[in-house]
Formats: sequence, structure tokens, C-alpha cells
Amino acid sequence: MQWSLLLICLAAISWGTTGTTQVLLGRVAEVHPMAVGFWRMALASPLLLWWARKDLSWQLTRRELGLFLGMGACVASYQVCYFCAVPLAGVAVTALVAICSSPVLIALMATVVLGERLTWRVYLSLGLGVSGTTLLVLGPGAFAASPMFLVGVLLALGAALSYAGYAVIAKLAVAQTAPVAIAAYAFTTAAILLLPTLRYQPAWSDFALALPWLLYLGLVTTGVAYAIYMIGIRHTPATVAGVAVLLEPLTATLIGVSLFDEAIGLAGLIGAGLLIGAISLLTVR
Repeated sequence: MQWSLLLICLAAISWGTTGTTQVLLGRVAEVHPMAVGFWRMALASPLLLWWARKDLSWQLTRRELGLFLGMGACVASYQVCYFCAVPLAGVAVTALVAICSSPVLIALMATVVLGERLTWRVYLSLGLGVSGTTLLVLGPGAFAASPMFLVGVLLALGAALSYAGYAVIAKLAVAQTAPVAIAAYAFTTAAILLLPTLRYQPAWSDFALALPWLLYLGLVTTGVAYAIYMIGIRHTPATVAGVAVLLEPLTATLIGVSLFDEAIGLAGLIGAGLLIGAISLLTVR
């Protein structure tokens, strides 16, 4: 399981660079967050289809079709919920709710849907991971009052539920279908479902300036990252994978501190230590 878990950790580290990339993108071009979400799917889809070309089959059973459509819907829903939550609840609270809630939701869904049994090691790792992420993301003034704040929090919970649904359905699908092929089906479906967001597309001049950053987001942090995540989850319990992806906020924080001189504080340092402890607990025998 160690190599599979390593692939999931690498995927999470890649996801942790998306925030920085979007900040850098915003410095060179004006692109709506929903447009960024669409292009992540639209650019990842051809890469995944090419990668999985030998494993693709267009004669899918009804069960397979349902699983892939469900995963695509979860991916599309995550983009919409997360990006709509940020302006209402703020970046910190959205990340806190979405990222901290997902491992707990995955654990609950995995026990019911997949029949996974949670050991003391997983329980402890889950507690350390959620606590560490809370300390890492939560900062002074994070819960500033706003009339639409509660709506933003609910949307962030919707993002967490969407990711949890994707993770659990992926674990069901990966038992019978090649991992990268599953991602190809799911992200192609998500790109189609997000076509209505074309109304948020930027002007051609902004799009040209943003293209290098969009290519990185679509091909690396989405296409490659989700491909290796799917390969890793084949031999990793869904609950364990849910804890491992908490490396995403840790990576984002380390980048913010090292490149943008962001303050982390004592609570953040403790949170980072708890996260590292949570991942170590899953890998060290």
C-alpha cells in the first residue's frame, strides 16, 4: 500500500499548487474562477483520453455508465460549489470547511458503501489530519460576519460532499476498470456538464496571457494528478486516501510562506506537524 499511498500524496501535493497558480494567473490576466474550473476539465480530458486510449471502451454496462456519470457530476459539482463559496465565505473558511469535512465524509460513506473497517490507526490519523488542517487554515478574522456567509459555508460543504462522492465512487469503479480510463470518462463528463460556464470565458487577449497557467492547471494539477490518484486508490482504502489528500493545504501553506512571505504563526506550525504525523501514521508500520 505504501507505493499507492505515495502516488496519492504526490497528487495532493500537486493540487496544493493550484491556489498559487491561480494567484499568478490573476496577475497577468482577468479570468473568472468558473472559467478556470471549466478549462481545468477541458484540458485534462484530452490528455486522459489519450493516456487511457488502449483501455477505453464505448460499450459500457449500465453500472459502469452510472458510475462514470456520477463521478463526472461530482467533479463538476465540486468546481461550482467551491468557486461560488469563496466570494461568500472567504478563501480560508471555504478551504477549512471543504478540506476538513471531506475525510470525515469519506470515512462515513466508505463504511456504509464500501464496507471498510476503520482501525485505531485510521481513526487517530483522521483526528490528527482534521485538527491539523483546522489549525493550518484557520486564521484571525476567518469568520468575519457576512449576510451570505452561511450560504458560502453550505456551498463549501457541498464541495466536500462532492469530493467525498468522487472518492467513494472511484473506489467502486477501480476494481473493474483501468484507473486512468475511469478518470478519462469522469473528466470528459465533467467538461461537458460545465459547458454552460462558457458564458464566463475571458476576452481572447486575457485568454492568451492566461493560457500557460491554464495548461499547467489542466494538464499537471488535474490530468496527471488525478491519473496517479486513481492508480493509487486501487490499492488504498478510501478513508486512508481521504486523509492523505490533506497534504494539499499543507503544500499550499508552505508555498505561501516560502514564496509570498505569508505568516503561518504558532498554530499553523502545530497544524503542519499534526498533518505530517497523520500521514506518517498511515505509512509507518
